[in-house]
Amino acid sequence: MNFEELKKEYSISTDPSKLNINVIHNYISNESYWGKGRSLEVVKKSIENSLPFGIYYKDEMIGFARVVTDYATFGWIADVFILEEHRGKGLSKWLMETILSHPKLQGFRRWVLATKDAHDLYRKFGFRELNKPERWMERPDPNMKESPDYWKKD
Repeated sequence: MNFEELKKEYSISTDPSKLNINVIHNYISNESYWGKGRSLEVVKKSIENSLPFGIYYKDEMIGFARVVTDYATFGWIADVFILEEHRGKGLSKWLMETILSHPKLQGFRRWVLATKDAHDLYRKFGFRELNKPERWMERPDPNMKESPDYWKKD
């Protein structure tokens, strides 16, 4: 069952058939810091295995996010973006409100996300730095071709 929210000429939808994969791939692969060089095949597969949220101005896709989840205990918000010409209109906040209030994404023990530059936005929704980062580990693929700088320590 798809979920949709409307606000003036904007809408947010979880309907995968409405997604413009070319817009998503172009942004992630060419403009994001986290997914430079990500292939179209990987973008498609990541969307197929997540709950996608498309943001639209009229019928034009202008933003995106996806939630990787088991629908019971855990949600990871990933690949969040709003195209430049639509920023500064509160759409990121609305997107976060919509994701966090989605009926299928309730009662989780933990939500996570990673950001380089949007900490203030996410703090407004209860996100904070890891409480016990020493408990968290990651395993980046040493052969990964996309975003090698993303995995380097700052």
